[in-house]
Amino acid sequence: MEQGSVRRRSRLSFIIRAFSYRNYVLFFSGQGISIIGTWMQQIAMTWLVYRMTGSTFLLGVISFTGMIPIFFLSSLAGVFADRHNRYRIVVVTNFLAMGQAFVAAFLTLTGIITVWHIVGLSSFLGMVNAFEIPARQALVIEIVENKEDLGNAIALNSFMFNGGRLIGPSIAGILISLFGEGTCFLINGFSFLAIILALLAMRISSRKRAAAGIRILKGLAQGYRYAFRAAPIRSLLIHLGIISFLSMPYTVLMPYFARDYLHGGPDTLGVLMASSGCGAIIGTVSLASRNTIRGLSRVIVAASLIFGAAMIAFAFSKILTVSIILLFFAGFGLIVQMASSNTILQTIVRDDMRGRVMSLYAMAFAGMAPFGSLLAGALSSRIGPQETLAVSGIACIIEALVFIGPASTLEKAVRGLKT
Repeated sequence: MEQGSVRRRSRLSFIIRAFSYRNYVLFFSGQGISIIGTWMQQIAMTWLVYRMTGSTFLLGVISFTGMIPIFFLSSLAGVFADRHNRYRIVVVTNFLAMGQAFVAAFLTLTGIITVWHIVGLSSFLGMVNAFEIPARQALVIEIVENKEDLGNAIALNSFMFNGGRLIGPSIAGILISLFGEGTCFLINGFSFLAIILALLAMRISSRKRAAAGIRILKGLAQGYRYAFRAAPIRSLLIHLGIISFLSMPYTVLMPYFARDYLHGGPDTLGVLMASSGCGAIIGTVSLASRNTIRGLSRVIVAASLIFGAAMIAFAFSKILTVSIILLFFAGFGLIVQMASSNTILQTIVRDDMRGRVMSLYAMAFAGMAPFGSLLAGALSSRIGPQETLAVSGIACIIEALVFIGPASTLEKAVRGLKT
């Protein structure tokens, strides 16, 4: 009995081994609180737009305006992250995001907010995120000094992100029903204080940047050449971009499914998103328990297939309980393939190219999303939301099958790495 308890403690210690780093504990704690607020704002924003307009097309437009800056700016932001202090970039961008949340709260609570205000606020936040995402992703290697623990830290980051997706939407659904969307924006603004204070408490030694003296356009060209001449990096980025593009109807159209298809309210939307987050948490725990990137390419294929199948089934489920279960598997599949791709990239990329490659990662998983959002809004207005989601699910399955070949090549490439 005692030996079993020791083994369980040893297993747990292995799963959370990134917590042995003080800076990572601070980052995880602060970001975890902030992520809850971010998810609350995201749910409140989509519900506000749908309540004001009743248009699935405008849901796609708002999502597009919030993510399109990432597509156009993240490459430049990646060079910026390799040339400058990534830590300071993350601090400044979080201050800017906090300001955006407070402005959204003021406009909503005073009753003067319009769709065009939301477009402007979403666009501004998208520009902030274009610089924050690659800098934050690249900062992880400076927080977790031992590269062997990098995959564990990335998996725990995904756990934290989806823990917020489990908690945030549930709280948002209740608060929207009781007090309205503005309260969620206000809470999100204050939640940024957690990550800002955590960042300020960190002790990070300054590193000389190998790309510090490189001109931006030259650095940008170097990043593209490095990423797309390396078959493992290229295949991962392409697959991730396609899945991200095809997965957007799953999130963009969720207010429609919650209100008009399943006949619920904001609390129903919160439960649906929380179920997806719960599935994602289980997925990240399974990844955190791994001690090697070997086999992750096959995991990416399987996870993409699970996500596509879950989307197809959810599209036509009229029973709330069944829909909740299906979204659990959708959340599991989507986050496992994204986190696995992130882990492989972070492990194999050169440090002087890290910011640029992670900016391409941001372009793939977030930069392609706005185009998927527009497709979701436009296609759903023509053929219907259920059919749009089903078509996206079928396309995900096809892409997963196509990726089997590159995944085998990728697996051969990583076998020789020390992981």
